[in-house]
Amino acid sequence: MHPYIQLTIPAEAEYLDIVRLNLFGFASKAGFSYEDVEDMKVAVAEACNNAILHAYGEEPGGSVDIRMELIGEEMAITVQDYGRSFAVSPLSFEAPVPPTEITRIRTSGMGLYLMQALMDDVQVEVESGKGTTVVLTKRLHGKEVIL
Repeated sequence: MHPYIQLTIPAEAEYLDIVRLNLFGFASKAGFSYEDVEDMKVAVAEACNNAILHAYGEEPGGSVDIRMELIGEEMAITVQDYGRSFAVSPLSFEAPVPPTEITRIRTSGMGLYLMQALMDDVQVEVESGKGTTVVLTKRLHGKEVIL
């Protein structure tokens, strides 16, 4: 069995700090660099925000499951919701973010691109009526020594 941490949080943004703190501790203990840990924290926050905003919207009582698992030299982070699903285009993972002026960048809709830019692999599974699962993977690029 691989070492893992599993959390279930209410689908509310105020609980994201709990996820980030657990991820920081777990990834640091595994030897990920500070930069990689920060990238993972941003990507996981984006995945959780998508679940909170899009799966549940204004509906109370939703939850988000987060599982952080160390598999060999990789950290696999699964974010799962049980709310409304959204359509993911295959192009959303193939098209790079085009260069553009900062004034023309949208403030929403960039979460998947951001996750893809920060992580080594991003997989999204959508089951109609059963929610969305996002799996974020980061490879360990040389262990950082913690003193």
